[in-house]
Amino acid sequence: MPTERITFPGHNGDALAARLDLPEGPHLATALFAHCFTCSKDIPAARRISARLAAMGIAVLRFDFTGLGHSDGEFANTSFTSNVGDLVAAADYLRGRGMAPSLLIGHSLGGAAVLRAVEEIDGVRAVATLGAPFDPAHVTHNFSHDLPKIRAEGAAEVHLGGRPFRITQSFLDDIEAASLAPRLAKLRAALLVMHAPRDQIVGIENAAQIFQAASHPKSFVTLDEADHLITRAEDAEYAAEVISAWAGRYLDLSPPAPPIGAPEGVVRVSEADANGFLQDVNAGPLHHVLADEPLAYGGTNKGMTPYGFLAAGLGACTSMTIRMYARRKKMALETVWVDIRHDKVHAQDAEGNGSKIDTFVREIHLIGDLNPDERQRLLEIADRCPVHRTLEGSSHIETLLAD
Repeated sequence: MPTERITFPGHNGDALAARLDLPEGPHLATALFAHCFTCSKDIPAARRISARLAAMGIAVLRFDFTGLGHSDGEFANTSFTSNVGDLVAAADYLRGRGMAPSLLIGHSLGGAAVLRAVEEIDGVRAVATLGAPFDPAHVTHNFSHDLPKIRAEGAAEVHLGGRPFRITQSFLDDIEAASLAPRLAKLRAALLVMHAPRDQIVGIENAAQIFQAASHPKSFVTLDEADHLITRAEDAEYAAEVISAWAGRYLDLSPPAPPIGAPEGVVRVSEADANGFLQDVNAGPLHHVLADEPLAYGGTNKGMTPYGFLAAGLGACTSMTIRMYARRKKMALETVWVDIRHDKVHAQDAEGNGSKIDTFVREIHLIGDLNPDERQRLLEIADRCPVHRTLEGSSHIETLLAD
C-alpha cells in the first residue's frame, strides 16, 4: 500500500500532518478519516481500516487535528468546531487534487465531528462512525474532576492517557453548544454506526441515540468485545471488513477493466502483519480473504495456509465442473461436495533416487437419484477440471521484480 506523507493548511492555516494511503491499483473513491479525542492519525485502528479500504481501491486521508500528533498549532486553542473546520479543510485539499471524498469515517469524538462536517462537504455519500458520542460534550467525563478548576480559572491542565493537555472554558462552551440531533435528522448520506457494548469510555447508549436520530439509510453493527480504542488487531480487522463491505453499497466501486494479460484480474497478496505470517489476499477490489499459518508454525491461524488455498482451488473447480456437466445433461444431481487432503509422499524414479511429490486425495460426494453409469461419468468428468489439469501438468512461473 503506497502512502504519501503530506501537509495541508488546517482551519486557521496551521500545517496539518497527514498520510494519504493509496490503492496499489486503480483509484475508485476517496475516504477521509477523523481520529479520536487527543489521539492521532497513526493509531492501529486507523492504520488497519485505511489499509483495507486501500486494498478495495479507496484512497484514505488520515490526519492529525490541529495541535495533535505531528500537526502544528496549539491544542489549547482548538475546539469541536475547529475539528470540524480541519475536516472541511482536509476535504478541500483532497478536492484540489481531484480526489473529493465520498466516504467519511470518524472514531469517538472524530465520529461526532464527521457527523457535523458532512453538511459542509459536497459529494459525501456515506458516513461511518466507531464509538462516537451522541453529544460531543460527553467527552468531558474524561476529565470531570478538573471541570471545577477549568470553570473557576478559565483553563486547566488535565491528563488524558498519561499525557497533559490544556483545556479551556471556551472548549467547554463550544462542545456544550454543539448538537447533533437536528443534523442527524437531515443527514444526506448513508450512515453506519459501529459501537462496542462494553465500551467503557463512550457507552453503547450513544450508538442507539445516533441511530434513532438519523434518517434512512442507516445501519448498526456491534463491535462485540472491542475496547473503545479498538486496540486488538482482530477487532480493527473486523471493523475494516464491515466498513469496506458496507461502503460498496453506496460508493461506485465498479472495477475497471483488468490489465492486459490477466483476463480474470490480478490477485494481490500483501503482508497484514509483518511480525507474523498473516497475509491479505485480494482478488480485484471486491474479494478479500486471509492467508496464515497454524499456531504451531508461528502463525495466528486466522486464515487458510497456502496449501489450503491450493486444495480449495482444486475442490472448487472440481465441484463447478461436475455441476456444469450434470446441468447440461439434465442429471438428477441434488448437491456435490469435494473433500481434499494434501500430503507429500515418497516417490522413486527409474534410477532409484528417492524424492517427495505432492499428492492431493480428492473424495467426491454426489447426492441425488443417479444411476451407476451417471456416477461413474461424473467421476470421469472431475478429471477435466482445469485446475486438476494444471496440477497434473507442468506450469511455468515467471517472476519479475517490480520497480
